[in-house]
Amino acid sequence: MEKHIQLPLTEELAKTLHAGDTVYLTGTIYTSRDAGHKRMCEALARGEKIPFDPTDATIYYVGPTPAKPGQVIGSAGPTTSGRMDAYAPTMMSVGARGMIGKGARLPEVVEAMKKYHGVYFGAIGGAGALLAKCIKKSRADRIRRSWRRSTSPSGSRRHAAFCYHRLRRK
Repeated sequence: MEKHIQLPLTEELAKTLHAGDTVYLTGTIYTSRDAGHKRMCEALARGEKIPFDPTDATIYYVGPTPAKPGQVIGSAGPTTSGRMDAYAPTMMSVGARGMIGKGARLPEVVEAMKKYHGVYFGAIGGAGALLAKCIKKSRADRIRRSWRRSTSPSGSRRHAAFCYHRLRRK
C-alpha cells in the first residue's frame, strides 16, 4: 500500500505501517552515522541532552557529500544500518522512532522496534544522487564544538554529528 506521511512519526502513525508499504516521508529528517550516534549515546549516558529532541524523530543513516554550486547537498545515499545497531535501541528508548538505511538489522534492534514501536525504512543503495534531489534544505543544527572534531568520510565537517533535512512533498 502507498502511504504519504507528514513527519514527525508518531506512535499512532507508526502503527499504521506494514512491511511492504511504499512510504513517502515529508518533513524534518535528521541524519547521522555511527560516529554521531556514538557521541549522542555517550552524552545520554552522562545524563546530557543531545542537540535535538528525539521524540518521534526519524533518522536517516546517510553519508552525504559536499554540495556542488547550486545544490542543497551532494549525493545522499544510505549507509549500512548495521553500523548503528549498537546505538539504535538507546535512540529509540529516548523517543526516536523512524530509521532510514540499507541492510538487515540485528535481533536486538528488531526487539527494540517492537518495544518502542520503531519503524525501519529500507532505502535503495546506489540512489544517492536521486535521493539528494528530494532534499530542499540542509543545515547543521547547533552542534557543540566537541561534536565537530571528526569529519564524515566525505570530509564534510557539517555532517560529522548530525544534520536535518526538509524533504519535498511528492
